[in-house]
Amino acid sequence: MTTTRLAPHALALALSSALFGLSNTVQAVEPAALAEIQTRVAAVEPRMIGWRRDIHQHPELSNQEQRTAKLVADHLRKLGMEVTTGVGGTGVVGLLKGAKPGKIVALRADMDALPIKELTGLPFASKARGLNMGQEVDIMHACGHDGHTAILMATAEVLAGMREQISGSVKFIFQPAEEGHSEVPKDEEAPIGARAMIAAGVLENPKVDAIFGLHLIPAFPTGTVAYRPGPILASGDAFALKVSGKQTHGGFPWNGIDPIVSSAQIILGMQTIVSRQLNLAREPAVISIGSIQGGNRENIIPESVELLGTVRTFDDGMRDETLKRMQVTAESIAAASGARAELKVLKPGYATTVNDATLTERMAPTLQQVTGGKAITAPKLSASEDFSAYQQKVPGLFFFLGSTDPKRQDPKTAPPNHSPYFDIDEAALAVGARSMAALALDFLAQP
Repeated sequence: MTTTRLAPHALALALSSALFGLSNTVQAVEPAALAEIQTRVAAVEPRMIGWRRDIHQHPELSNQEQRTAKLVADHLRKLGMEVTTGVGGTGVVGLLKGAKPGKIVALRADMDALPIKELTGLPFASKARGLNMGQEVDIMHACGHDGHTAILMATAEVLAGMREQISGSVKFIFQPAEEGHSEVPKDEEAPIGARAMIAAGVLENPKVDAIFGLHLIPAFPTGTVAYRPGPILASGDAFALKVSGKQTHGGFPWNGIDPIVSSAQIILGMQTIVSRQLNLAREPAVISIGSIQGGNRENIIPESVELLGTVRTFDDGMRDETLKRMQVTAESIAAASGARAELKVLKPGYATTVNDATLTERMAPTLQQVTGGKAITAPKLSASEDFSAYQQKVPGLFFFLGSTDPKRQDPKTAPPNHSPYFDIDEAALAVGARSMAALALDFLAQP
């Protein structure tokens, strides 16, 4: 038996073709339009890199993106768009109307940075500091949102120059607070990020028919994009667990109720929810405890222990089931020792990012074409994204943008998102802009 070894790009194309029933000869975007996109992206690329570096050097935390929002709004106004600012906090929305009537497509980028001290040593590294939950912290674009913003600014310029070819309209959504709260929330139920944008009407007036978004990922080589139908990123729910006992002397534990021992049993018990109670043949799930606070002296059993953690699932039904089982597990184990457990899910959590299967199938040839066959099938990642909120309202496609030059570094060992050493190969920005522009044009051209 003989086998043919495919080159990585050919293998990726074959896998995607098998998955979606595509032909390698499919032309998703008119060759002339694709050539014009490439030419226009090449022309704007130096400024796109400049925007990325400027934003990187001046990062802003969630709902504090004033400088970034102004940079974006000024650029969109110069392109002749209808621009709305202060959307959902510090969000910016630009509306580009095509020469002919048609559908409405939305393109989204997030603008906020993280409370991380940058250690990259880049000449444009961040030295910014700001307030996060009332504490002064270092700030860094450690998740690529500077690149996302620059990509969408460039995409806006490319499509504005092709206005006469557009049937319909393009909404450019520059969103704040994807990373969550950077300030102590006055109302934990109040929407932020994507939810705040939706509440402000970003998907209406005019009503959006589909939405596209991307995320820079160092784990994939520059030049590739990665996508899949259905779940691609996990839901993300933060929770707080308080275990209350009865304080006593460490030498006489029988005179009290030890919440530390009870907490340890609860932590172990919660892991059996994933390994023994959930049907993992359906989808994976993760329960992680990230913080334990309790006691202040070695010989005092404390009155209570507080834990913080996160839950990740790829199915909203499993998400609900996991949270219910966590509550039962915590309360039952605590009660067995006479303690009390109170589980509180911190809202708002992120739903599973689910790519619309029909939209993904329709757009797959576009991604293959614009990347020269380097669009690959993405694995599921257990990180979370509030892009999922848009997808709950309209069909959406979210994809990963490879951002590591394999000639310089192995993508498998590149510093990941949220690392203080996180950086991108800036050649990826052009791939992102070409992809977003082509997706918008192709969607609007389809009946």
